[in-house]
Amino acid sequence: MESLLSSEIPLAERAYRDLRTAIVRCEFEPGERLRVEDLTRRFEISSSPVREALSRLSEQGFVKALDKRGFRVAPLTIEGIVDLTRVRHLLECEALRDAIAHGDDAWEASIVAAGHSLALSEQRLSGQAVALDNAWSERHRAFHLAFYASCSSPLLLDLVAEMFDRAERYRRYSASHRVAERSKHNEHEELMQTVLLRDANKAVACLRKHITGTQRRVSEALKRSEERRVGKEC
Repeated sequence: MESLLSSEIPLAERAYRDLRTAIVRCEFEPGERLRVEDLTRRFEISSSPVREALSRLSEQGFVKALDKRGFRVAPLTIEGIVDLTRVRHLLECEALRDAIAHGDDAWEASIVAAGHSLALSEQRLSGQAVALDNAWSERHRAFHLAFYASCSSPLLLDLVAEMFDRAERYRRYSASHRVAERSKHNEHEELMQTVLLRDANKAVACLRKHITGTQRRVSEALKRSEERRVGKEC
């Protein structure tokens, strides 16, 4: 993971960004203990900014604070992805409708550009597990958030981005445990075309299907992992 070394970024903010990125990318296992001394060595930052970052991430749900016993990475559960999917449906569908209503030519052009950038990344990876590639993941995030860029509510946009990053943890985990790679290119192309047609109802239906597909595959991966864990204990 690339560390953010700019001297213009306060240490607490750098610790927060680096640790959040590592958690989202599943560089730590769900439920893994986060020891301050280990994190200070890993990120080459003193303990005070690390503790501040951990507290901030705990408030956002990426980390669980233990009662006077430190911190752990938040777990990934089937109940969690079901709840997250429900919230994403509510937020993203509303944001998409609003964006379609307010979007101009520049907004459409930005969507096309983001889609082209994502497609180029997929071509270079040529069949590899794209969801585990950091460059693809960044372009994937930019592609999805481009749909909502013309939404008139800054607060709604912030919530959409936060929920998308929470879902990224689940996507990464699913991609590393799935038995067959999911090809998203056709789904993304269909979603992009419906949005560009400005058919809000059709675009929202397509978006809901896309988000629900992620939930289904994540749930399957989590179920397989739990079955393997139980099998080892028997």
